[in-house]
Amino acid sequence: MDETLQTDLSVTAEIKLYYDLFVPKEAQPKAPLLIAVHGYGAHKRYMMREARRVAPEGWVIASVQGPHQHFRPTNDGYRVGFGWLTDLYSAESVALHHKFLLDVIGKLDDEGTIDTSRVFLYGFSQACALNFRFAFTYPDVPAGIIGVCGGIPGDLETSELYKPFNALVFYLYGNDDEFYTQERFAEFDEKLRTRLPDYRSKQYVAKHEITEEMRADIRGFLSGML
Repeated sequence: MDETLQTDLSVTAEIKLYYDLFVPKEAQPKAPLLIAVHGYGAHKRYMMREARRVAPEGWVIASVQGPHQHFRPTNDGYRVGFGWLTDLYSAESVALHHKFLLDVIGKLDDEGTIDTSRVFLYGFSQACALNFRFAFTYPDVPAGIIGVCGGIPGDLETSELYKPFNALVFYLYGNDDEFYTQERFAEFDEKLRTRLPDYRSKQYVAKHEITEEMRADIRGFLSGML
């Protein structure tokens, strides 16, 4: 028998996608929903803490966790962190993120917990571009998007999947980010501004982080959505 080599074969497997859910005692039926999406190397507990610091009273919060776990170095040794995608088979990871959000929204809607006309996405770092991809693909789902210290879809100008959307958008970034130059942020800002009808952005004295000034402005942005 002749030798054969086949590469990149695959089988389909089911995995669990984890998220944390906060339903405040004062939440009314059909409450607004804030979906918090962490950046590379973080986890759902971190982003839940951040979301609870900015969500208005009575809002439901779902903090979703990336499916790709890895060890990351910290001052106290190695800890497990999570990511959403890499350049390898990135389309599959993007589709998984989309399905994750849609499934969480659908479950909470079926339970009568949330108002699907008031779904907001809050993403930090790696999650920014992912959330924008979601919004451009499902323009009728999010009512608002908050992106902090992250990029935009690299295929923004070429993808045939993307559609215009009218969600309110707030884009925040620092002036001393370790991962993005100010020229890159200015490019992202301009591209979003020319495509989105209800868009605002703000630069902060900050590194690649969520500062208290940012939190205060995000709280104000979300409070204006009620």
